[in-house]
Amino acid sequence: MKNITTLIITLALSTLLFSCQEKKMEEKTKRPNIIYIMSDDHAYQAISAYDTSLIQTPNIDRLAHEGMRFDHAYVSNSICSPSRAVTLTGKMSHLNSVKDNLDVFDSTQITYPKILQNAGYETAIVGKWHLKSQPTGFDYWEVLPDQGDYYQPDFRTPNGMINEKGYVTDIITDKAIDYLEKRKENDEPFMLMVHHKAPHREWMVAMEHLQAFKDQKIKQPATLFDDYKGRGKASKEAEMRISDHMGLTNDTKVEPEIRDAKGFKPFMGWYDFAYSKNLKRMTPEEKAKWEEVYGPINEDFKNSDLKGKELTAWKYQRYMEDYLGTLVSVDENVGRLLDYLDKTGLAENTIVVYTSDQGFYLGEHGWFDKRFMYEQSFRTPLMVRWPGHIKAGSVNKDLVQNIDYAPSFLEVAGVEVPNDMQGASLIPLMEQKTTDWRDALYYHYYEYPGIHGVKRHYGIKTKRYKLIHFYYDIDEWELYDLEKDPDEMQNVYSDPSYAEVRDALHQKLKDLRKQYGDSDQLTQEMLKADLKRLEELGLN
Repeated sequence: MKNITTLIITLALSTLLFSCQEKKMEEKTKRPNIIYIMSDDHAYQAISAYDTSLIQTPNIDRLAHEGMRFDHAYVSNSICSPSRAVTLTGKMSHLNSVKDNLDVFDSTQITYPKILQNAGYETAIVGKWHLKSQPTGFDYWEVLPDQGDYYQPDFRTPNGMINEKGYVTDIITDKAIDYLEKRKENDEPFMLMVHHKAPHREWMVAMEHLQAFKDQKIKQPATLFDDYKGRGKASKEAEMRISDHMGLTNDTKVEPEIRDAKGFKPFMGWYDFAYSKNLKRMTPEEKAKWEEVYGPINEDFKNSDLKGKELTAWKYQRYMEDYLGTLVSVDENVGRLLDYLDKTGLAENTIVVYTSDQGFYLGEHGWFDKRFMYEQSFRTPLMVRWPGHIKAGSVNKDLVQNIDYAPSFLEVAGVEVPNDMQGASLIPLMEQKTTDWRDALYYHYYEYPGIHGVKRHYGIKTKRYKLIHFYYDIDEWELYDLEKDPDEMQNVYSDPSYAEVRDALHQKLKDLRKQYGDSDQLTQEMLKADLKRLEELGLN
């Protein structure tokens, strides 16, 4: 009888233990998977969920139609490496070790992938890393060295460099799907970062899409021929005008010999190297297809006499043909990944995010590139799909920023957000459970002196106004009324009718700088350190 009682108790305890383990496993597998797709320099204007005038992106649009589109998503520092560091750490640039593209990311610091990894998530990244140090906090990683290449790209791996044949956007997606396929039997939730190189300069198009926009008259922005009369020195002195600074060779694909024969000079010495490097990475078959498309373009340019505004319009058209052409591949590959999630049943328990590391100028104010706090580079696309949590087709108009991504992913996983992360979780906004949200954003750009000559500046944005301070070799303030002047053409800082608004924004800016741990003293310390580094590198 005693043995029978012991056996019953043992069986009961075993059943209870098994039930608890089963419940824990069930709770574990219920935690949503996370896929974070980030392209490089993808302007919100070039996504048809935002604007249909330039391109159709039906696959990326799916995330907006089946989830939420954020109409006021911004970055805190509009440049590649700093934006990635902000996303990983949830901290502003002055606190996360990367202020500009010369800084090396401190990979020993806490990042959201490390926290997720410790919480039982399997973590992975494929594609662009661009933070110089080795990725940490990932169970699997294969990343492009530095900027990477469009054709036959190399990848850094834990086992050394490897080379892949094909087009980079296709290959990154292949690697993402292959990772998911190989872990199908794994019960752990996963977090996968899919970082595309495209549509980064020099906008090299996949062979099958070389003619996607050829001979299409692409709409010019209203401010393509901006004369900058309504703003200060920063806009006038920036070196990213399509007219003067865009390369005929590397950017618009004119052969160097033809350029020279027409009497044009490259603005930067490395333009011809970039042009030849991209061509050398093509296979003979790819080179032949390339020549079929770009040969006639070169011949037409050779026989033309383009000057002034006509030349700018021609360069804009060529720029946009290639920029948009790279996006056709991005959109197709987002579709491939979404189709895989549907086919395998992963879609229902996976949150999918699509964004860019910052915005980009598509001819607005006559520019290409980013960096400024003006709207096209400051603002970024953001779409999130999360079945059962986000109402399909919903639109959010709150002021959100890339410091918010890390806290959001941690809350999704049910993990406590560290106190030193400066962003706020977007989950209440996604689930439409709050109306209590921030009323202003803080921005700080540091990479000057540097490429494109965009001066150092910091500032604040509310829904209606934007206050910017340019400093170092100038001391100028700009104020824009975005309701009356959405294109930011007229600085009203000195307009007496805006005195009250200006004073309120100055106070709010002061408060935000204190909140985020930034200050004039820290700004000057970082400036001196950066100038010393540039001097040591012979760049100043």
